[in-house]
Amino acid sequence: MHITAKVDYAVRTLVELAAVGPDPAKAEFLAKSQVIPHKFLEAVLSDLRRGGLVNSRRGPDGGYWLARSADEITIADVIRAVEGPLASIRGQRPEDVDYGGPATPLKEVWIAVRVNLRAVLENVTLTDVAGGELPEFIHELTADPEAWNRR
Repeated sequence: MHITAKVDYAVRTLVELAAVGPDPAKAEFLAKSQVIPHKFLEAVLSDLRRGGLVNSRRGPDGGYWLARSADEITIADVIRAVEGPLASIRGQRPEDVDYGGPATPLKEVWIAVRVNLRAVLENVTLTDVAGGELPEFIHELTADPEAWNRR
């Protein structure tokens, strides 16, 4: 899985918002605290607003805040808001691709990949990350030394 800069910035921005609480945070603060280029952050915040994950208000008391509780927003929600489906093949959902001949079973492989992505990304919330208390299954997955091997 390739995690784009846009997804990385979006997740980090929302984790920062979860950590600061319900008061609006200025884009400048978010950009500085997470070392995100301000112009890029503005585009990410726009996607997050359209995706229903943040609200915003202009003015001296304005800024951005989470549209829902941090424990209701998963990493999968963030990815979908800024990039679309978790797994796609040439822009299609895995269940919509068709292969012939010996490649026919690939459809099931792509669906299995999506299932595994969901198993992690739909079960880790902003609260988990911001609070530094990831679900136990994450620790179990990363405890395997093979998890850290680059291939």
